[in-house]
Amino acid sequence: MTINPKIFKAYDVRGVYPSEINEEAAAAIAKALAFLLNADKLVIGRDTRPSSPALHKAIVDALIDVGVDVVDVGECPRSLQSYAIAKKGIAGGIMITASHNPPEYNGFKLIQKPNFQLSSPGGMDDIKKLAINPAVSDRVEERKGKLEKLNILDEYIEEICNKFVDVKDLKIVVDYGNGMGSITAKPIFERLGLNIIPLYEEVDCTFPNHPANPAEEKNMEELRKRVVEEKADLGLAFDGDADRTGFVDKTGEIVYPDIITAILIPFELKGRSDKRIYYDLRFSKIVDDILKKNNGKGIMLRVGNPFYKEKLTNEGGVFGAELSGHLFFQDHYNIDDGLYSALKVMKAMIHSKKKLSELTNPLKKYFQSPEINMQAANPDETLDKVKNAFSDGESKDIDGVYIEYPDWWFSLRKSNTEPVVRLRLEADSKEKLEEMKEKLVGMIKQG
Repeated sequence: MTINPKIFKAYDVRGVYPSEINEEAAAAIAKALAFLLNADKLVIGRDTRPSSPALHKAIVDALIDVGVDVVDVGECPRSLQSYAIAKKGIAGGIMITASHNPPEYNGFKLIQKPNFQLSSPGGMDDIKKLAINPAVSDRVEERKGKLEKLNILDEYIEEICNKFVDVKDLKIVVDYGNGMGSITAKPIFERLGLNIIPLYEEVDCTFPNHPANPAEEKNMEELRKRVVEEKADLGLAFDGDADRTGFVDKTGEIVYPDIITAILIPFELKGRSDKRIYYDLRFSKIVDDILKKNNGKGIMLRVGNPFYKEKLTNEGGVFGAELSGHLFFQDHYNIDDGLYSALKVMKAMIHSKKKLSELTNPLKKYFQSPEINMQAANPDETLDKVKNAFSDGESKDIDGVYIEYPDWWFSLRKSNTEPVVRLRLEADSKEKLEEMKEKLVGMIKQG
């Protein structure tokens, strides 16, 4: 069979339906996952994109054909499907979602228990090879699997509410972005007695109001405005499959994931013997400052959420955090769950008796650029050239080029999928930031 190789990404399978991703590909990938995991049972969840029911049927039928029992958790956020795998000890599963991508896209996140996300290099490469192998994709077993519907939402709600009983008396504007987040967040917020002002809570993965991606500032504009108008304590924005959350303080300012991480460190390390926290190499130095102040052990990781889950699961640690907004907590099965992250921040506000802006203000010590995407005809040559030009700095070989000086640092990485390099800088002063940004951008443009 023929499967478009473009759909196999670094951390998931994704493409336009039906030209790139379709029922035939879905069936082959499902059989490949079952074969790779030697699974007798898999958990399937889905979002509400127009193509999700057809892809869901193709996956269920394919798994039943090869004797695999299907545990169907229905329409849900990705975190709920991961929760079902972890709680029930099932071999793995498939979440049918393209997260925040436009509605014509769909995709699959492939999970191996307890909560590993298949990625490339690694398991995703194996899936790609197996899915195009007729011995796997055409396989049919005499013994058929069974379909079981599992309602795990009530169990999830009970567990989460028991962990956050002290989260109350907050006024919060929540932008669900028409994504999957309201399925879990709405009943939990109601049970905790929070005063919620909802935006776009109807689940509709055609995303009629704005893309459900809080990493893009333009998608946060309405939330920022409403938080100020409503005099709310906090603003939250979920992404499409609700594994990330964007945060806004009462002044309407966006609070970025590295600052959220710095806020949470003292609360998460308190009373723990394991002091390890994994964080994105693109994070502000304030994270390292706060870790040192709280006797934490910070471990800088490359970009890509599967790496955080693997580290936490295989080696232990308290939590991990990535600049994209994925946060992973050891006390929540190392699942990146946007709702859980939001509740952790609320708990920090309640326990400290401080507004989010009061927790944030002392952390505004450094000056950062956003991640700047730039065309590069030969990304590897560009990275080598830049690394050589700054060879007098302290270099860390984690992900591309990372070089640190006493008063500034920069990260330069190449894209996995296009001739693009990504630059991020931070400095002790705005002047130093602008000086070094101009120098680096000029060097990269020269090629």
